[in-house]
Amino acid sequence: MGKRIKVQRRGRGTPVFQAAHSGKISQVRYPKTSSGSLHGVVKDIVHEAGRGAPLALIELSNGESFYSAAPEGTHVDQEIFLGPDAPLKVGNIIPLSRVPEGTLVNNIELKPGDGGKIARASGGFATVIAHNLGKTVLKLPSKRSIQVSDDSLATIGVISGGGRLEKPRLKAGEGFHAAMANNKVYPIAHGVKMTAASHPHGGGRHRRPGKSTTVSRNSPPGAKVGLIAARVSGRGGSKRLRE
Repeated sequence: MGKRIKVQRRGRGTPVFQAAHSGKISQVRYPKTSSGSLHGVVKDIVHEAGRGAPLALIELSNGESFYSAAPEGTHVDQEIFLGPDAPLKVGNIIPLSRVPEGTLVNNIELKPGDGGKIARASGGFATVIAHNLGKTVLKLPSKRSIQVSDDSLATIGVISGGGRLEKPRLKAGEGFHAAMANNKVYPIAHGVKMTAASHPHGGGRHRRPGKSTTVSRNSPPGAKVGLIAARVSGRGGSKRLRE
């Protein structure tokens, strides 16, 4: 009987595989406001562990404060406007119905009032494509297009921190600590490099799985590795997908 593979060990939720709780500052979400417009000021720009984009602390005129992902060009003491009457400037938070086509936006609400769900990573943005019957068509960073409500809020501009991954990691420890902050494991060994007791793809005299690497969506954790619920696999699979 072999040891539990990594998929099983992670599923138990032990402290080894839990994200670090230190260095966290706050959730990033828009405040729940009335239909009116609000005025605010950027009080500080801070870094949060495990987050690639810097956070801007915004203090509103009604006394509330919240954290938001800082767009490129944001600075301390910058004026921020929130609401339908806000001008079209970087950092302002405006309903999509008031955003012209072709504008770059970030931190978009998938549903009005959810606080922002889309295009929040460093360097991320979405493009407003069109407005149609109460919906706004957006082109996401993945190049996919979706429709969201015109009442959803979005921040004008591009999330700062773009190009963060272009800097090479000079030590393995940098990758290790970056992965730990995001509840990931580093380094990741290939299953075919392990023993047969450690992974379904392990063992044998050569580095090959020895069997199909496509598994069912309902496979048990000990076997749920490889191509999970793949639509197509094998030679020519990618070509059939393109067609």
